[in-house]
Amino acid sequence: MNRNVGEDIVTIELNPHDQRLYDRMRGRLGEVSVSGTASLRDMLLLLPDLTVLLARLMRDRRVPRSAKFIAMLGVGYVISPIDLVPSILFGPIGLVDDLLIVSAALSRILNDVHPDVVRSHWSGKGDVLHAIQRVSLWSKGLFSGRLMHRLRAFRPQRTA
Repeated sequence: MNRNVGEDIVTIELNPHDQRLYDRMRGRLGEVSVSGTASLRDMLLLLPDLTVLLARLMRDRRVPRSAKFIAMLGVGYVISPIDLVPSILFGPIGLVDDLLIVSAALSRILNDVHPDVVRSHWSGKGDVLHAIQRVSLWSKGLFSGRLMHRLRAFRPQRTA
């Protein structure tokens, strides 16, 4: 997901009347840091953007049916009241599983859909491919670091 040398990012400014409702609401929310360090807050602020991206990809004619099905599963998990980590009990931490499912779905979809199609539906700040990569790297660090060590500590010990 490295950018090619000489590849320019094109930013298109729309009149407020022409912007989509979500785009207008997103402009009023907090900004996601685009620095190298990723906080939980930054990652969770990406969740609505990535979920809306999946929903928009489901309606795009250029997206194959298999990718639309994966997008539907991702959006379905986010809106489902049944979660691996319930938000009602764990607050914002309960959204981490939603973020992981959405980013996994988008990573898979990128194998079948041209990046320009994905970029055309992006409402967030910066490049969507960079955002997906940041979430993927963040989640990899989450599961390879302290969290996995703590989860292993809770595993029941077998007695012989």
